[in-house]
Amino acid sequence: MMRAQDRAAVPAALKDVAVVDADTHLSEWYDLWTARAPASVKDRVPQVRLNGDKWQWFIDGQLLNRENASSAVRKDGAKQYGWDFQTMQLADVHEGCYNPQARVRMMDEEGIAAQIVYPNLLGFGGQKAMQVDADIRNISVQIFNDAMAELQADSGNRLYPMAMMPWWDVELSVKEARRCAAMGLRGINMNSDPHEHGLPGLADPHWNPLWQACVDQSLPVNFHIGASDESTSWVGGRGHWPGQSAEQSLAFSSVMLVMGNLRVLTNIMVSDFLDRFPDLKVVSVESGVGWIPFLLDALEYQMFEAGLKPRRSPREVFASQIYACSWFEREGLARAVQALGADNLLFETDFPHPTCLYPSPLGYMGEALDAFSPGDCRKIFGGNAERLYNLDLTVWRETSPARAHA
Repeated sequence: MMRAQDRAAVPAALKDVAVVDADTHLSEWYDLWTARAPASVKDRVPQVRLNGDKWQWFIDGQLLNRENASSAVRKDGAKQYGWDFQTMQLADVHEGCYNPQARVRMMDEEGIAAQIVYPNLLGFGGQKAMQVDADIRNISVQIFNDAMAELQADSGNRLYPMAMMPWWDVELSVKEARRCAAMGLRGINMNSDPHEHGLPGLADPHWNPLWQACVDQSLPVNFHIGASDESTSWVGGRGHWPGQSAEQSLAFSSVMLVMGNLRVLTNIMVSDFLDRFPDLKVVSVESGVGWIPFLLDALEYQMFEAGLKPRRSPREVFASQIYACSWFEREGLARAVQALGADNLLFETDFPHPTCLYPSPLGYMGEALDAFSPGDCRKIFGGNAERLYNLDLTVWRETSPARAHA
């Protein structure tokens, strides 16, 4: 567990907190799908092949345009800044990106009790699977979720992957949500814009069976930034002014991706989506939180001006059903707590992506934690996520340093 010399890196305000990192990612290992696929589709599921002088991912014979491990943390533990992370393959990155035991060791060193885990390869919302036939999509999602249940068990309930949904088929999604809950997974990862593929928008009754299944199984619905075709349109050059450098484009894209979730929450608020399912919980992942007070002010004003008469105000909807994740914000997080309270805010690191808090993510918060009461620290940095995702931190509490028992 955490070494004595490492505890000093944890700010005093978090010494007695079971910290939950509410957004991290997995660098998919090369045989994740092929090791589990039936022989009839083994050559069609996602897999790595040598393409020229590079190992690249393919699905059903089609290039997935992904050769890197989606990690900015190198094998030696140093962080790679800028676009150069795109040249790093699985052998070049930190073992914790893909190995659960190595990830847990890293978490122990950093003072983190548990992590919520999201995918990379098929898109944060599984949108890249749409380039192949439905049968391969479906089995690829099922295999991924099977592997994630195994990863959760192998980590000793320290890593909690969110289940990928076959959102292109609502009936299959209902079945998969129930199957994943039975395997012990604690939430689903949803595409925010299925209408881009000819399906109804998420406020349409078409989706009611899935939302009801999530309520029945106590599965929060996670909307990660970049989880749809539309929400990734800012990446790779669209939107920023011409003549900017690659580094300026990367900074621009990283900021504008967050705005995609502002759009998602606005759509949720102006619809009656959550009023029909008052026990459903929704999470805005990797979006930050500093903009949410502005959004709620804007919605309350503009909905009134538009003649809308919601059953509950946007603030009431947020307080009862919506959560949001913060990572780089310090003063902004304190202001958000003043405006919103601490009950709906989560802490994340986004490990191992280019924008992640690494190394020493808790040390990064440092003196900024002085702005929070001990109770608010407990909620934001662990308690809210532990309750929301119904996490089982028994093993960690039984084997961690004494500070975790406070």
